[in-house]
Amino acid sequence: MEPKRKDLVGAKDGPAYYADGKHTLWRDIRAVLHPPYTAWHLSYVVMGSLIGPTVNWSYLGATVLAFFLAVGVAAHSLDELKGRPLGTSLSSHILIMASVIGLAGAVTIGIIGVYKLGPFFALFVIIGTVLVVAYNLELFGGRIHTDLGFALAWGAFPVLAAAFAQERSLRAPAIALALGAALLSAAQRSLSNPARLIRRQVVSVEGRIVLADGIVQILDRSALLAPLEKALRFMSWATIAFAITLILFRLTI
Repeated sequence: MEPKRKDLVGAKDGPAYYADGKHTLWRDIRAVLHPPYTAWHLSYVVMGSLIGPTVNWSYLGATVLAFFLAVGVAAHSLDELKGRPLGTSLSSHILIMASVIGLAGAVTIGIIGVYKLGPFFALFVIIGTVLVVAYNLELFGGRIHTDLGFALAWGAFPVLAAAFAQERSLRAPAIALALGAALLSAAQRSLSNPARLIRRQVVSVEGRIVLADGIVQILDRSALLAPLEKALRFMSWATIAFAITLILFRLTI
């Protein structure tokens, strides 16, 4: 099946700051994986795993792998399949195969988790599977594919699932951390929405800012885009740094 590549009329510098729009196989795969955002949300998994009094490192590794397969591979492949927002040259067949393999791998790990952690963990496996498919394919009339849906699905849920995998329960610190992750993901969405619009749809911007001292600053596409993407970069690295800090703390106590 031939890919239906979307014409991104405003994507002069690529459809995302980590995707330059040059369509080689490696660049397209890298774009679909969304490396900064995947690492960002996997950091929530790490933090959720380490928020409790004890840590099972094997469970942590399995949970990170499951979310990488579910979010980094399956969800992002489905997202590209739905409307080609990155405009890649990857065929629909490849994207479907990647999403099926990624989700099947995540579910398999989840089923093993149910065997080890008990039947209540099955709720997380079911909810996670539904979120991956329904959010990225915009099912149910797009009711899940919203800013709130993003914050809960990719912010709060990874923390709660990871914390439950460690403790077989959800304690107050994990719930508080999930709220923080949801709020941080909401901030991410607030920045990424206009950044995507500017990169993918805006052809030109005309305007100026006149300061109190009479200095005139010209507004253009880059002037609007730069602060949004700079904040997203810093936030992704900060979240990763927090996760690494918790790992180092656990390894040294």
